[in-house]
Amino acid sequence: MAALKAIALDVDGVLTDGGVWWGPDGAEWKRFSFADIMGVSLALKAGLIVTLISGEDSPLVDRFAAKMNLADITKGCKDKAGALRAFAERNHLGLDEICFMGDDVNDVAAMELAGLSAAPADARPAARSHAAIVTEASGGNGAVRELVDRILVKQALAEHAGNRDGTAL
Repeated sequence: MAALKAIALDVDGVLTDGGVWWGPDGAEWKRFSFADIMGVSLALKAGLIVTLISGEDSPLVDRFAAKMNLADITKGCKDKAGALRAFAERNHLGLDEICFMGDDVNDVAAMELAGLSAAPADARPAARSHAAIVTEASGGNGAVRELVDRILVKQALAEHAGNRDGTAL
């Protein structure tokens, strides 16, 4: 975790609880948790790049990205592994420097490529079985914040250990 430079997140089922509300006028609504919003904010403040890779082509993904100032997102994605590779190339990152958090079978290929894979507690079994980290929180209810907290604690510990004896990690 100490070498991570980026976090790639699925949206539905990770940043949201996977549910959707449709209004009588056709409007679509999704609920985002302030805990997860803070988690993304903390990751950005720590210097991590955060991206969204969503199977949905929803304006709500754009709205979340705009709120968080995320410049590099992928929507309407049917090949999340390919999207993760492209994100890594655009940002001059190795796949081993990226954490991917997903919740369902369409996320597994990206989870297998990433240096660290994670899933919310309520992810589908296929995603959980491919995750190095399964959070205690469910999707849309603080799972992203929990992941970010764990990453930042590990990075701080690694940095402290490296500085204590004067060696680089």
